[in-house]
Amino acid sequence: MAEDTTQAAAPSVAAPKKKKAKRSVSLGQLHIQATFNNTIISLTDTNGAVLAACSAGACGFRGSKKGTAYAAQVAAEKAGTTAKQAYGLSKVNAFIKGVGLGRDAAVRAMQTVGIQVESITDVTGVPHGGVRPKKARRV
Repeated sequence: MAEDTTQAAAPSVAAPKKKKAKRSVSLGQLHIQATFNNTIISLTDTNGAVLAACSAGACGFRGSKKGTAYAAQVAAEKAGTTAKQAYGLSKVNAFIKGVGLGRDAAVRAMQTVGIQVESITDVTGVPHGGVRPKKARRV
């Protein structure tokens, strides 16, 4: 019987983590998806990495109230203040998709928060060619 001469490992102490450098983003993009049922607001940097996001449903609105302009305004204000405090966002280019009631309200809410809207682009999908037609009726 051979005796084990190795010492018991001392409990390792985790090295203190370095504090992550606060990222500053002055120019970004505002993406608004406005449907009849909900409005989703996303603030991204110029590469498309999401800085802050919010929706009318996440702000406590339920049912048909999610599709209203007021709900879109509240969601935009919440996302805007988060991005401004965390990243110092000051200017955005807006990209609006959809036909909901929150299109204009969300852009106006950004300006009330203190984020300047440089340009507004409509990126709503446009149908081309339409849907496949029904098959011919046989009598």
